[in-house]
Amino acid sequence: MSDAWAGGDFGERGRCLLAPNPGPMTLDGTNTWLLREPGAARSVVVDPGPVEGGHLDRVDAEAGEVAVVLLTHHHLDHSEVARELAERKGCAVRALDPAWCHGADPLRDGEEIEVDGLVLRVVATPGHTADSVSFVVPAERALLSGDMVLGRGTTVVAHPDGRLGPYLASIERMRALADDEVDVVWPAHGPVLPDAAAVLDHYATHRRQRLDQVRAALADLDADPATGDDTLPRRVVEVVYADVDPGLWDYAEWSVRAQLDYLAEQA
Repeated sequence: MSDAWAGGDFGERGRCLLAPNPGPMTLDGTNTWLLREPGAARSVVVDPGPVEGGHLDRVDAEAGEVAVVLLTHHHLDHSEVARELAERKGCAVRALDPAWCHGADPLRDGEEIEVDGLVLRVVATPGHTADSVSFVVPAERALLSGDMVLGRGTTVVAHPDGRLGPYLASIERMRALADDEVDVVWPAHGPVLPDAAAVLDHYATHRRQRLDQVRAALADLDADPATGDDTLPRRVVEVVYADVDPGLWDYAEWSVRAQLDYLAEQA
């Protein structure tokens, strides 16, 4: 692809290692973020990624001494090697969901994590999944967004775990951060985004437009989202995503199911 992404160094504290797991949902692959204060010995690893292609060995080699492994959410392309990496490094794994923690307490919304002068702040941002979190890196004016914001295109609301109401609220919360403390987004897939405010405005607008399209499709189909008709989400996908590769319709259906639940709740 012409705008292929390969990771690299960003600011004075961020390094992105691209996992070799490209695909329709992962774009170029999963971004593993190594964060370290300049001159410090220890790093923080965010989303150590999948098992593909020896990615664990690369992260192990390039991260050096690791203070903690953090997860933006539980999906395996982010979390699969987390425990093994932590065991190699003698550190803990922390996530919002206790089930994905190892040797430490779950993350808390608003918590500050400090490692040798590096400061991260936890921001709960549910929507893509119920356990999605983002991390503010104040010294870089950066937001590690996990899968809530992608470097290319827009994300999926992974129904039934992901829900649209929390997603919309999280996008608003992230947009508020861009008003005074965040300039750049460091996503979990795709390239770094230098204008956080513009991207988050686009995300909010896009999702509202999709909702309008779903409402119009329901009117055309003379259908009620509250009926529980399990064939309805695919019928809506075929209308709203008619211009999208049908190979992606299964993924689109996750978001449509979340949208239909949301509309039924609003009725």
